[in-house]
Amino acid sequence: MSSRNLFAAMNLGSLVLRNRIVLPPLTRSRSSQPGNVPNSLMAAYYRQRATAGFMVTEGSQIEPRGQGYAWTPGIYSDEQVEGWRQVTAAVHAEGGTIFCQLWHVGRVSHVSLQPDNQPPIAPSAIRATNVKVFIETGPNEGQLADPSMPQELTTTQVKELVELYRQAAQNAKRAGFDGVELHSANGYLINQFISEHTNLRTDEYGGPLENRLRFLREVTEAVIGVFGSERVGVRFAPLFESTDEERVYLGLVEKDPHETYVEATKMLEGLRIGYLSIAEADWDNSPDLPDSFRQALRNTFSGPIMYAGNYTHEKAKRILSTGYGDFFGFGRTFIANPDLPRRFKENHPLNPVDTSTLYGGGERGYIDYPHST
Repeated sequence: MSSRNLFAAMNLGSLVLRNRIVLPPLTRSRSSQPGNVPNSLMAAYYRQRATAGFMVTEGSQIEPRGQGYAWTPGIYSDEQVEGWRQVTAAVHAEGGTIFCQLWHVGRVSHVSLQPDNQPPIAPSAIRATNVKVFIETGPNEGQLADPSMPQELTTTQVKELVELYRQAAQNAKRAGFDGVELHSANGYLINQFISEHTNLRTDEYGGPLENRLRFLREVTEAVIGVFGSERVGVRFAPLFESTDEERVYLGLVEKDPHETYVEATKMLEGLRIGYLSIAEADWDNSPDLPDSFRQALRNTFSGPIMYAGNYTHEKAKRILSTGYGDFFGFGRTFIANPDLPRRFKENHPLNPVDTSTLYGGGERGYIDYPHST
């Protein structure tokens, strides 16, 4: 982790990453229907970007109740496992490394996306606000909708969810993934347990921060039991302020985000996970993470730390030079530039992203972006 070069190889446990440029998890909503099954189009997309040092799939729901947006892939059925096997085979054929992001949206869903049109599930029965979900209204057609009122999980149901994460990790291993990342960010299920705003429980999973971190700890331990600690990553999205109330849900601004996420990191350090992923606010004029927080994470966590969120080549080099971060995710830039590491290294111009094709659709805006010449 001492190298200050984005193009230098680095170790992630026993894995050797060819560079420090990451394709981070990016929802693209192109799974096959019915069944939210990964397909050959998705395999082509990931294969094109396999020169990344490291890749994390789009969020993949661990069970049917985990879906919050139309056409997102799952990792709970045999058909989905077979679909993902196409993806991992394509990436490995190019010498790439790919982890599956295990995702459950919790309350950020709509009854039309839930089995039997039941309410979404959550730590507490508090509706998600300042966020829209994308629901299917017809073949390849959809619309934005407000999340539905969720139902509170019983203690037994929480423990059953831990087992569903374990099963999803087993499915990811069957599909050929090199490891898994737990989506504990952006106001989704694990984040809902962590947050004092969305977790009003009075059982062992609620109350003081130690209890609110219990679900994350148990889920992390469960997936470590499948892959081993060095093949597990965890993603957080800490927000320290928000001047845009429409964005608050993205990180659930805590009363003391520094304490919340440093304590969470201490817990994960004790479990010796492979890496920590920090998703920074990525909208225009969003606040930067305080250097004091970055330093606290570095002091607390001994493994590699990944940052993502409106990163440019220059910003990544700057954060790498400080020693705060080790590898860096480039979201929309990587969508539009499948050969991004080469473009950065050789100073080629970058393709602009077509925002109208980010979610849903076919090849256009997905696998038709040109490589540099």
